[in-house]
Amino acid sequence: MRSPRYRVRPGNWDTAGATVLDDGVNFCVFSRYAERMSLLLFERETSKEPYEVLHLNPRLNRTFFFWHIFVENLPDGTYYNWRATGPGDTSETGSRLDPEKALLDPWATTISDRLWDRATASRPGNNVAKAMRAQVIRDDYDWEEDRPLYVSLNNAIIYEMHVGGFTRHPSSGVVHPGTFEGVTEKIPYLKDLGITHVELMPVMAFDPQDVPPQTAKMGMENYWGYSTHSFFAPHPGFAVTAINARDEFRDMVKAFHRAGIGVILDVVFNHTAEGGENGPVISFKAFGNEIFYHLDFEDPSRYRDYTGCGNTMNCNHPIVTRFLIDALLYWVRHMHVDGFRFDLASALARGEDGNPQHHAPVLWAIELSPSLNRAHIIAEAWDAAGLYQVGDFPGYRWAEWNGRYRDVIRSFVRGDAGMVPEVATRMSGSSDMYEGRGRLPMNSINFVTCHDGFTLCDLVSYNAKHNEANGEDNRDGHDHNLSWNCGIEGPTDDPEIQTLRRRQARNFISILMLSQGVPMLLSGDEVFRSKFGNNNTYCQNNELSWSDWGLVDTNSEMLEFVRSMIALRRRHPTLTRDRFLRGKPDYGHTRPDIIWHGVDLEQPNWTHAESRQLAFTLEGSVDDEQPLHVMLNMGSEPIAFALPPIAGLRWGLALDTSSERPAVEPTDQSLIEDDRFQLGAFSVVVLEARPG
Repeated sequence: MRSPRYRVRPGNWDTAGATVLDDGVNFCVFSRYAERMSLLLFERETSKEPYEVLHLNPRLNRTFFFWHIFVENLPDGTYYNWRATGPGDTSETGSRLDPEKALLDPWATTISDRLWDRATASRPGNNVAKAMRAQVIRDDYDWEEDRPLYVSLNNAIIYEMHVGGFTRHPSSGVVHPGTFEGVTEKIPYLKDLGITHVELMPVMAFDPQDVPPQTAKMGMENYWGYSTHSFFAPHPGFAVTAINARDEFRDMVKAFHRAGIGVILDVVFNHTAEGGENGPVISFKAFGNEIFYHLDFEDPSRYRDYTGCGNTMNCNHPIVTRFLIDALLYWVRHMHVDGFRFDLASALARGEDGNPQHHAPVLWAIELSPSLNRAHIIAEAWDAAGLYQVGDFPGYRWAEWNGRYRDVIRSFVRGDAGMVPEVATRMSGSSDMYEGRGRLPMNSINFVTCHDGFTLCDLVSYNAKHNEANGEDNRDGHDHNLSWNCGIEGPTDDPEIQTLRRRQARNFISILMLSQGVPMLLSGDEVFRSKFGNNNTYCQNNELSWSDWGLVDTNSEMLEFVRSMIALRRRHPTLTRDRFLRGKPDYGHTRPDIIWHGVDLEQPNWTHAESRQLAFTLEGSVDDEQPLHVMLNMGSEPIAFALPPIAGLRWGLALDTSSERPAVEPTDQSLIEDDRFQLGAFSVVVLEARPG
C-alpha cells in the first residue's frame, strides 16, 4: 500500500471549508448521516482522477456532524472534492448519500466547472471525471485601504445589470468582454449616468446547464444565473482566468468604490442548482439533503417546491441559517460588497414546516446582525407558491422591490382610468404599505422594469410577450405585463407611433425619478434597448440579451434624458425625503410639504372614475431649496392645468416630456408667464421655482 504523499492531522471543526494556514490546509465539511468521508486531491482542474485520496477516521476526524482533516504543506492551488458514504434511504430519512459522487465543498471560495456535466451528475454512478472542483488558494489580496461604501438608500439610484451581458456584445470595445474586468472598463459610463449603486444579477457560482431539456437542445443555457451552487465563490465564467475569479471580482468592487458607486449582489438563497428528485447531486443533496431542503412530509424522497425551481432551501433550520449568514458575512468582510437583493425572499420566511413565519430566524438574523448593519438588504417579497409580502416583509431595515408601484405606474402611463389616488400614494412613497409599521419611504424600491419582464422599450412597443425563441412554446414568462404598444405590435416605421413610444418612455423615467422612495433602473433602458418582446430571456446568452453599445449613439437623446432626470432628482432633496409627506408644513416652513391638485388648484380627482390627471406642489425640504410643481396628463387629449402662485418667485420650465428635450438646469429654463400651462396628451411637466 502506497504511503500518503502528505502528513495529516485530525484538524479542527470550528471553521468550515478549506482554511489555508502557515503549515498546511484545514478542511472541514458538515454531514449528519455520513458514516465515512474521503478527501480527493487533484493536480489540475482538468484532472479526471485524484492523485491522492485521504480517508477520514470517524474517531479522529469527526466532531458532532462536522468532518475535518489538516493536510500539512499542501501546495497552493490544489483542487479537491469530497466523497461521503452513508445511508441513501430517501424514503426514510431523506438522506441521499452516494459514495460514487464527487462532491463540491459548499464553503468553497474558488471553483472550476470546466469538466462539469449536469446530466452525468443526475444519473447513478461515478461522476468524478465530470464533476466541479473546489480550489485551495491562499488569500493575500491587497485592498489598498478600500472599505465598503455606505450611501444611504435615501439617496440611492440603483442600476440593475448582468455582469456578462453588460460587455459581451462586440460593440462594447472592452479588452475582456463578459467579465468583471469588462464591467470595470465601463465604470466611467455609469458614473457619468449618475447612478449610486449597481445591483448585479447573480455572480455567485451558478450552473449554466440548468435549463429545460428542449431549451438545452436548442443550444441555450441558464444565462441569468438564478441557479446557484456555490454561495461563497464568484462565478468562474465571469473571470478572465477562473483561478483568479475572486480577485478579479474584488478588483471590480474596488474600482466601483473609487468611483463612489456601491455594489449590491442579487443573491439566490431560496433554492439551489440541484433541482428536484431528478436533478444532479452537487453538494447539499449528499452532505445534508434532509437539512438543507424542504422535503415532503409523507415522502422524504420528494421535495416541497415553493420556488418553481425543483427545490426550496430550508433556510430556518439552524445549520442552514448559520450557513447563509456566514455567506453574507464573507461577501461583506472579504469581498467588500455594500448590500444584497434577495431573490424570491418570501421563501426565506417559511419555517421548517413550510408555513410563513413573521419572526423567521434567518430574516431577523440578517436584520439584527451587527456585522451586516451597514449592508443594504432588499427583498423580492414574494415566492412562486403564492406568498406575497410586499409592504409586510418582516423587520425594519428590509427594503422591498415594490411590485405594486410597478403595476400602478404601468397602468397609469398606458392610460388606464381611475388610477389617480393610488398613483399619488405610490409616488409619495407608498405610506399605506410602510408607514403603519414604522417603516420609511426608503423601504420602497420603486421600479417600472427589471430583468424579469419587458425592457422599457418593449413595455411601450408590445401588448403581449413573444418568447418563442426560448423553446417553451411561449408558455414561459409573465402574461400580466400591463404594457401598451401604442398602436402597432413590435417594430414600426410609423413616425407618430415612434414619437409616442419615446414620449411614454420619458414619462416612465420621469415619474420614477419624481417619486419618493428608491428608484431602480434596468440596464439598457437608458438607451431604449429592445429584446423584441421576449420578457423572459433567462436562457438567451446572445445579442438578444447583451447590451448593444451602439445604442449610446443611436439613442443618445434618451440617454441624455435619463441623465438629466437623475441630475434633477439629485439636486432636489425634497424628492428623497426620509419621512413620509403629511400635507402639512414641515419644520421651519410655512407651506405644506405637499399640496395635491387636479387640473384645477387643490382639486385632485380622487373619486372621478375617468380621471387621468394629477398635479402636486412639493415644498423644499432644506434651506434654499425652492418648490417643485409636477403635472401629469395621461389622457389622450391636451389639457390646461392651473399653476399655483408663489410669492416672490416664478416658475421655470424644467421638463416637458412632450418635447424631445431633456430636463434642463434652472439657468437654462424659460419662465412661465401665464397662470395655466397646456399639457400635451400623455405628458409630464416639471416646474422649478426660481427668483423672479
